[in-house]
Amino acid sequence: MNKPTAVATVFALVLTAVGLAGCGNPEEPHVEGPAPSSSQVSGPVYVTDTLGHPLTRPTGFALTEFSSLSRLSWRSWGRPKAVATGRTGGVWCIPDCPANGYPATVELSRLQRRENVSYYTRAVVRAPGLPHDQASELRNVRLPVPEP
Repeated sequence: MNKPTAVATVFALVLTAVGLAGCGNPEEPHVEGPAPSSSQVSGPVYVTDTLGHPLTRPTGFALTEFSSLSRLSWRSWGRPKAVATGRTGGVWCIPDCPANGYPATVELSRLQRRENVSYYTRAVVRAPGLPHDQASELRNVRLPVPEP
């Protein structure tokens, strides 16, 4: 083997070895540093009503097609869980609803990030005296979130 060809061959082998050493298995990504915490919230936080309107600390809104919340007073907002007390009612109790609906505690949770804002995606309503079927329906309400 002549000298220029041997040097070129060795150079090509070294480049190939260096190139392969830098390539990992594409199915096994290399990750460095701590993962972002899912509980970190930055930017505005919203809940959407059944029509998809973004609301911040609403005093009332349509929770489902048949149920609504009113007279809400928020104890917390913008954290992984938002909690309020207020009233609930709906078409399911007409004409026998209490005058202002049933006293209720509302918990919003499961924040989902969209662009630079977050949305609550689940609601739980606890209301003593609520008819059993309705109480069951309001234990885990999926809230709409705008498409990305």
